Amino acid sequence: MAVAEGAHRHVVETEKRSLVCACTACALLFDRPSVATGRFRAVPTRYLADPSHPLDAGAWELLQIPVGVAFFFRNAALDRLVALYPSPAGATESELDPETWQAVLGAGRLAALLEPDVEALLLRREQGRTDCYLVPIDICYELVGRMRLLWTGFDGGAEARAALEAFFAEVGRRARIPAEAPAP
Repeated sequence: MAVAEGAHRHVVETEKRSLVCACTACALLFDRPSVATGRFRAVPTRYLADPSHPLDAGAWELLQIPVGVAFFFRNAALDRLVALYPSPAGATESELDPETWQAVLGAGRLAALLEPDVEALLLRREQGRTDCYLVPIDICYELVGRMRLLWTGFDGGAEARAALEAFFAEVGRRARIPAEAPAP
């Protein structure tokens, strides 16, 4: 799993919206602020959580995501937010109105920290609670691939559910709560 520490790095080819494997040295070339608008951008390795920004059932309904896991990232080339969720067919895009994004997720601390193209807000709704993480974009696509590979039947099956549990346990273990921004 890419969430395992010590895994190789990835860069995003922003024009094609694709991930490319990179050695550490190459990833470092694209990890500087001066290349933030270039064709390639290194995927950061930070994992953040914001337990103070819970989403209730009404907020989740506004997102119109039919499953309990979704991720959101800002696509700089399209200049819009992209909402995706894993499905047996792969990553499924959901239309998301900008006003809905702002009302549901935009006011949270993690949304303000989100790096375009290379990080995502990963949400999981389970038993009436929604957890929100800021994560590297590559792990979101890893989750999509894993669910596609393991999915059986209508609800995914036991193996897919176990993989989902293990995935989010690792994300939760790695996530840190960001420090409060200093007052101006």
